[in-house]
Amino acid sequence: MPESLKVEDVSLDLRRWPGAGTPILLLHEALGAATTWRNFPEHLAARTGRPVIAWSRQGFGQSDPLPAPPGIDYLHLAAARVPLLLDALGLERAHLHGHSDGAAIALITAAIAPERVARLVLEAPHVTVETQTAAAIRAVVATLHALLPKLARHHRDPDRVFAHWADIWLDPKFASWSIEDLLPRIAAPLLLIQGRDDPYFSLGQLDRIIRAAPQARRLELAGCGHAPYRDRTETVLAVAGEFLQTQEKP
Repeated sequence: MPESLKVEDVSLDLRRWPGAGTPILLLHEALGAATTWRNFPEHLAARTGRPVIAWSRQGFGQSDPLPAPPGIDYLHLAAARVPLLLDALGLERAHLHGHSDGAAIALITAAIAPERVARLVLEAPHVTVETQTAAAIRAVVATLHALLPKLARHHRDPDRVFAHWADIWLDPKFASWSIEDLLPRIAAPLLLIQGRDDPYFSLGQLDRIIRAAPQARRLELAGCGHAPYRDRTETVLAVAGEFLQTQEKP
């Protein structure tokens, strides 16, 4: 059932699925929300036996709007709010399962607040900007008229959600964005999942992460695009389920 959770002065749209043990926090993509995960959270909770929590970041879904357009530091600012969300939920730590922008936010969170993160499952993670990313985004901009009705199913203000994403990623100032310097700080185990047909990011993103965080496990999926949890649902559930059921350190 939908919930509204107050984190400091911001009301966030939230969904929960019951279970036991360390919860799994789902961090959505750049155009995502709590509802864009579809039935994946329910299946993930059933597979792992753990509680699963999905929420819409500020400016997404039915959460409160952003007071101003986000800047090029928007991923760092979003990561800084994850510990505040955990506090509001009464949680000491959680497993973070992030997709795309959500995966980048999970990485930053694990670097700046390592004590709050148990394990990381990252789908289509990115730590730098690639030439192919801008090309893929421009292709989506060209089909905006068809995309907006789909976004309207999940967002209070779909036009603003889309504009914020496209404007930042196509801004020349964002071309130098990188979080590679943060990666060596991450102590948590990582599972990296990438579709070989992802139009936005290359497999080189996984190479960069593993060079800095050699504890990471890597899974490349054939016949899979930017959203493994949608394109290869059963595989992601099986692999993530096994990874998140591993015995935790006390």
